[in-house]
Amino acid sequence: MDLVRIIIAILLPPLGVFLQVGFGGAFWLNILLTLLGYLPGIIHAVWIIARR
Repeated sequence: MDLVRIIIAILLPPLGVFLQVGFGGAFWLNILLTLLGYLPGIIHAVWIIARR
């Protein structure tokens, strides 16, 4: 299941974080990072998914 979440995180980083943690601080941080740059959003999303 984590592999599917990582693939989703690469395509849509906020969705991958949402599937892992829901509407928490990490989700909103990921939206901000994705808006500032797509790559930071991907890195943060993969880090959140791999950490848990």
